[in-house]
Amino acid sequence: MRRLVLASANPGKLREFRQMLAPLGIEVVPQSELGVPEADEPHGTFVENALAKARLASRHTGLPAFADDSGICAEALGGEPGVHSARYADGPPSGVRAGDDRRNNEKLVAALRGQANTRAHYYCVIVLVRHAGDPEPLIAEGRWHGEVIAAPRGAGGFGYDPHFLLPELGRTAAELAPGEKNAISHRGRALAQLVAQLRVMGNE
Repeated sequence: MRRLVLASANPGKLREFRQMLAPLGIEVVPQSELGVPEADEPHGTFVENALAKARLASRHTGLPAFADDSGICAEALGGEPGVHSARYADGPPSGVRAGDDRRNNEKLVAALRGQANTRAHYYCVIVLVRHAGDPEPLIAEGRWHGEVIAAPRGAGGFGYDPHFLLPELGRTAAELAPGEKNAISHRGRALAQLVAQLRVMGNE
């Protein structure tokens, strides 16, 4: 498995997946380059949304495909924004638009204003299908715990990273170098699980 279709239009995710899979000799091709439309994400769980995206990309391309669904979950908000993280500020139904991250962050900070508990975690699930009807998709997940802060810090990362503080490091996710972030992030942890599964498959 040397070529995988990434069922996402998010340039930040594409960059991170390419960085993390390149050492394995795996080429990551965004679905936009292959004419795959954006999938609907109507489900209430991360894993259902990721599976729907991966199956659609594989169906359109005939190639193995993978997708992640991820978001930030604030304890004081009962897990919100959760699966709605990318469109928390009522942005467009699909894709990434300039300004979405800023508005999403503003809404989350406002929702937590006055709350004593600002703890939150990023969650990521990655689903890989070898073909569109794969009855045994590979599923991997990761969590990254931190706190939401009101004032943004750092110029790296994307999404909620400038407001996601890692107390043990004293820095936000946006203040980490890409390699450092990939090693400890929710997406990095989920991808490490996926890579381990791929290696087992390769040795079978």
